Amino acid sequence: MKLSLARDVTLTDINSGAVLLDGRRGRYWQLNASGCAVLRRLLDGEGPDAVVAGMAAAAPVDAERVRKDIQALIGSLSAAELVEVDR
Repeated sequence: MKLSLARDVTLTDINSGAVLLDGRRGRYWQLNASGCAVLRRLLDGEGPDAVVAGMAAAAPVDAERVRKDIQALIGSLSAAELVEVDR
């Protein structure tokens, strides 16, 4: 799976995570630090399984819970047309 930002979408880091700005619609989404870390790793080309393993190892969270959260994040960002998923 390859993830990329949709056209006219920018990602900007802020103190508490990141903001995605959709220049087409003039709307923005805010991500917390964990969501930002996941998105950045996926955008850098890491696969979801590698991100799950890294996040689960870094925090006392069940890997299956991390997997579901990452799938939900990808689904939400995709549904909002902020990212493009190439499977």
